[in-house]
Amino acid sequence: MSVAESWSRVMSLLREHASADHADLPGPATEQMLAAAEERMRISLHVDLRTWLLQNNLDLPEEDVDDHVMCCGFDGFPDEGSFFLGIRAMERLYANHPLSGGSEWREEWIPFLSDQDGWMGKFIDARDGRIGRWFVGAPTVTGEYASLAHYFDSVAEMLTRIGAGDYPVCSVAEGRLVWS
Repeated sequence: MSVAESWSRVMSLLREHASADHADLPGPATEQMLAAAEERMRISLHVDLRTWLLQNNLDLPEEDVDDHVMCCGFDGFPDEGSFFLGIRAMERLYANHPLSGGSEWREEWIPFLSDQDGWMGKFIDARDGRIGRWFVGAPTVTGEYASLAHYFDSVAEMLTRIGAGDYPVCSVAEGRLVWS
């Protein structure tokens, strides 16, 4: 399955099981936004990351951005405590990653999911599209997923389980994912 198909599956499941959360998500990024970010970051986005951002750029509206935290996003999706980053948030975390400057972080890793402090999250390797994860104070893991599509498939499976009532740490109330 392609990244576009995997993300569409995630969006369909979110719309079906958590319609209020789905309704809050913004529209796509533009090619101009992505080109400008690439220029500022001095790195080309992997084609999968570009494809995803052209479907949904998950940056919060400017008025909802909290300057006192490293990253801002839509609470409760894909899980409690972390959220998908839009292109502005990716760019900010990429420039100020807590592990940068050492042997634990490489410039070709572009974060796409994080907690508010940037202490943990997932990244895509711009060279080959593999997905890894970091956690400050623990070893960085590369190749956790073969691609962004594979990662989104895991999110879709989680949403399927939540919709079936078979995911103990999450339920749905009033169209929103509720984490316990």
